[in-house]
Amino acid sequence: MGDFIIRRKDGLIAYNLAVVIDDARQGITEVVRGYDLLAITPAQIKLQQVIGLPSPIYMHMPVVTNEHGQKLSKQTGALPIDVQTPGNNLLAALKFLNQRPPSELGGESTDTIWAWAAEHWHPEMLL
Repeated sequence: MGDFIIRRKDGLIAYNLAVVIDDARQGITEVVRGYDLLAITPAQIKLQQVIGLPSPIYMHMPVVTNEHGQKLSKQTGALPIDVQTPGNNLLAALKFLNQRPPSELGGESTDTIWAWAAEHWHPEMLL
């Protein structure tokens, strides 16, 4: 694994240590985050073990990228989503994650779509 930073040059606590402490203090037992953070997970688990903190269960999700393989973000020039159509955005995300929402959900409220997603969530179908 090698060395990793736990305190930055400016004296602030680095992300790896901060997230380990923060998750433990909040009683976090499950962490779902982007696949781009998979490589730092072993370092965080090692920190948890050294400090004597419990390790949550981790799941890493696919990250949407552009044609150059860069994660979509403001920094890479990604267009913003249309906040006027939250249901459509949620359905698009579910489709991207290969969760296969039925077309009948197209006109439903976000609460209804979230309820369907929670009931029909299949992590084994993730891309």
